[in-house]
Amino acid sequence: MSVLDTIRTAIHSLRANPLRSILSMLGIIIGVAAVVSVVSIGTGGQQQVLANIGQLGSNLITVMPRVPRGTAGRVQQDVRSMFTVAMAEDMERLLPDVINVVPVVTTRGRLVAGGVNVQATLVGVTSPYTEVMNYRVADGRFISEWDVSAQQPVIVLGAELAKDLFEDADPVGQEIIAVVGNRRQVLRVVGVMEPRGQAMGGDLDSQAYLPVSTMMDRIMKTRSVSYFAAQARGSERAAEAVAQVEFFLRRRLGSTDYFRVISQDQILETMSAVTQTLSLMLGGIAGISLVVGGIGIMNIMLVSVTERTREIGIRKALGAKRRTILFQFLVEAVTLSALGGVLGLALGWVGARVIGYIGGWPGVVTAGSVAVALGFSTAVGLFFGIYPAMKASRLDPVQALSFE
Repeated sequence: MSVLDTIRTAIHSLRANPLRSILSMLGIIIGVAAVVSVVSIGTGGQQQVLANIGQLGSNLITVMPRVPRGTAGRVQQDVRSMFTVAMAEDMERLLPDVINVVPVVTTRGRLVAGGVNVQATLVGVTSPYTEVMNYRVADGRFISEWDVSAQQPVIVLGAELAKDLFEDADPVGQEIIAVVGNRRQVLRVVGVMEPRGQAMGGDLDSQAYLPVSTMMDRIMKTRSVSYFAAQARGSERAAEAVAQVEFFLRRRLGSTDYFRVISQDQILETMSAVTQTLSLMLGGIAGISLVVGGIGIMNIMLVSVTERTREIGIRKALGAKRRTILFQFLVEAVTLSALGGVLGLALGWVGARVIGYIGGWPGVVTAGSVAVALGFSTAVGLFFGIYPAMKASRLDPVQALSFE
């Protein structure tokens, strides 16, 4: 009996009991669908997170002040007072692999335009901010060097903030009032940023940008800044830029306990590792259902061997070899698992699309996830089909013919 004839016989046996075959495949279908859906959603989520981080800026390095705990009953001084515009200028001038250092001052306030008032985050920056953060102006202009040096009362609005304050009217050239605590400052709108959405720093579309000098002297009445946003000279120089920033601050502040340097590459590596770990963990949990499906196939194949004992006896009496019987039952098991894998793949693709649509992130079905799901489902069928196939091939033809 040829291999092709054996395969045809196996497929004919499966078609003779369609309901049992479908029930056997059900576990594999659910398992593959779960694996594909989970891995696809995890991959899509990972790509979205990394894309959002990548939009934060070009070779971005963030320098944050950090206040350590006091020791021996002494209260540690606030290191934030040492983060100044002058320090940012020194870093930009002295560090060869850092081309822009933007001092950033942030606070919450209320913006009033006509009869409309909106709570917003006010951000004091310098002109290189758009380059460092990879953020562009949609209408008008951004903060200029002249605005900073002359403490000009100007403001640039985020896209959503401009819509909330002025609806369909053109905000550029309009006057608004910024209210922070008991201080009020009249500002002239000179630009509107392009829509950006959520980022690591919050909702950029709901932020407003002012000259850092205007923010510090007219609104906040402070001499220190919230943090520095720096830009490395190039992606290949990012690590050297981070090392230079850390060395400069350690020399200036006296200890690494006073600051924290976070680079874009570090964030990308960390988030990538976290999302990959979560995807693997969820994929492993979903893969358990594949094992359960394989056990179901083994049970059904054992039942099939018992029901077809006389058939096996007749075939062996007519000269069928052990390897032919073994191969036939293995083909049946692998066919069930492979077909279940294909159907599960289709169901998993649909599930990934639906879950991604509901959750608001893309479901990405990669070639790797498809290969793993189909390969694993076929391997499960092969593994759990070996024992029933060996049991069938070892039946004694005399006992099999006398089986009732």
